Amino acid sequence: MRVAIAQIAAIKGNIQKNIENHLKWIKLAIQNNAGVLVFPELSLTGYEPELAKILATNQDDTRLDEIQNLSDRNGITIGVGLPTKDERDTFISMIIFQPYKERITYSKQYLYPPEQPIFKAGKNPLVLNIETEVVSPAICYEISNKAHCEFAKRNKATLYIASVLSSINGIDDDMKKLSDIAKNNNLVTFMANYVGESGGYKCAGKSSVWDTTGKLIGQLDGETEGILIYDTETKEIVKKTA
Repeated sequence: MRVAIAQIAAIKGNIQKNIENHLKWIKLAIQNNAGVLVFPELSLTGYEPELAKILATNQDDTRLDEIQNLSDRNGITIGVGLPTKDERDTFISMIIFQPYKERITYSKQYLYPPEQPIFKAGKNPLVLNIETEVVSPAICYEISNKAHCEFAKRNKATLYIASVLSSINGIDDDMKKLSDIAKNNNLVTFMANYVGESGGYKCAGKSSVWDTTGKLIGQLDGETEGILIYDTETKEIVKKTA
């Protein structure tokens, strides 16, 4: 199976324009036979906590229907970032589209401390069975919480895919954490990050893949939008940039 991560620049708070950009990269992933594609944290709005309550929606938002259609027609699982809400609370979520299945909302369980006044922690730990792989999705600060990767390991995950915003000041620390997660848990590990600016941060890009020894085996640059693809059978790395 081919697993892809997208590295994008977000347009602040503009869900429709960000969807249009997502569709471009989804179609490129499909052209390259990807079975999974994951975008950065809150990718459809940018990482903009102060706008989250205004922009928050849910997995059934009809603006997302074209993403579902591409999933259905092409057999690809897609994870996009979006603030979601219920009657009382707002969450940092990943909406997961699977072919001809109900959408899944995975909400960030371990919040970065400044996020806690705005967002509620999710309570839905998750792994996904996709073809021959077991995929554990992670959202940014979750990579700092040992319990998150331990859940993945207990549930026989083979792939750990982190959807993040990592700044130029934080990227080295985040890459070290993800390399350690790969090595200590025998997981092929991925990081999908932004380029450009979001939430007041200068984003570092460098979306990456590590093998089960913690070795960095693929990486995009720090400035260019693109997708990075890893083939779980051949171990091939494919880079496609704008």
